[in-house]
Amino acid sequence: MSSGGSLSSPDSAYDAFLLLSFGGPQGPDEVLPFLRNVTAGRGIPDDRLAAVAEHYYHFGGVSPITAQNEALLAALADEFERRGYRLPLYFGNRNWHPFVTDTAQRIAADGHRRVLVLATSATGSYSGCRQYREDLARAATAVPELRFTKLRHYFDHPGFVAANADAVRTALESLGPDADDARLVFTAHSVPVTMNATAGPAGGLYLAQHRATARLVAEAVRGAGADFDLVWQSRSGPPQVPWLEPDVNDHLRSLASEGVRSVVVAPTGFVSDHLEVLWDLDNEAAETAAELGLRFVRAGTAGTHPAFVSGLADLVGEQLAGIEPAGLSELGICGWQCPDFCCPAPARRPS
Repeated sequence: MSSGGSLSSPDSAYDAFLLLSFGGPQGPDEVLPFLRNVTAGRGIPDDRLAAVAEHYYHFGGVSPITAQNEALLAALADEFERRGYRLPLYFGNRNWHPFVTDTAQRIAADGHRRVLVLATSATGSYSGCRQYREDLARAATAVPELRFTKLRHYFDHPGFVAANADAVRTALESLGPDADDARLVFTAHSVPVTMNATAGPAGGLYLAQHRATARLVAEAVRGAGADFDLVWQSRSGPPQVPWLEPDVNDHLRSLASEGVRSVVVAPTGFVSDHLEVLWDLDNEAAETAAELGLRFVRAGTAGTHPAFVSGLADLVGEQLAGIEPAGLSELGICGWQCPDFCCPAPARRPS
């Protein structure tokens, strides 16, 4: 286990907590405006966005991410109260209501000034860390009396690993006698190869952290040296731009050709069962598996699992109560006081 050392002296001056997330539409009329926000500056025409919009319309135009974040916030509020962390909790998004700048204005109006921020991304990268820092910088410009401190990443925190391991065990149990032979396949959101190459001070951190999570969960379930696969899902953008591979559907085809008969797919790259999990795995990947004759079970995400909630509260406790940072990999603490050159935006190619 690597602790990474103490991050800072505990500081009781923090007086608010912000859960910062991606956002999602809450009705059919919001789908296209939301997607335009997500893709702003990339020149993607509405006809291409319309194809993605169909995934949201399949669920009534409502992304489940908002309700899931509200449930997580409620669970954190209970955990904070249990621990005596007297911080009011707020919620803000990058791409949809409540926008983080609007939430920042509420926080300031309520009289708070120093805010601890938890982003719903367990790993580092431009989209998983630097972009959230840019969101906070814009909010701080709009509401200059606030000071934000972003909490670190938790890809290898014991609570995150334990929650995902429990989900994988539950999925395996559902397979009955096929459980022992089931292949463990872990998924995360694919990103452009260039984004992974610039993730972290030395590059490659996005892939390394997701692989660490997968290994830790696999070994928690099946012991040291357990076999597993790490694959990718939900890629977007023009086909000529290389993204991390293999895609989960292509990998399922490869497994079937090798004689594998059952798989457990665990989306450890996501913290809740939001739309990309429900559509890309529960619909598309499950259909691929059915066509191949593969028995397919999708494991749950960390969600509001008590170990995950407790682990997130530990990140707050590192700042408020001097809790020693905990990590189960050798990659070290990530996401604390990131240098400005860390995880820059990848160069974009014309679409």
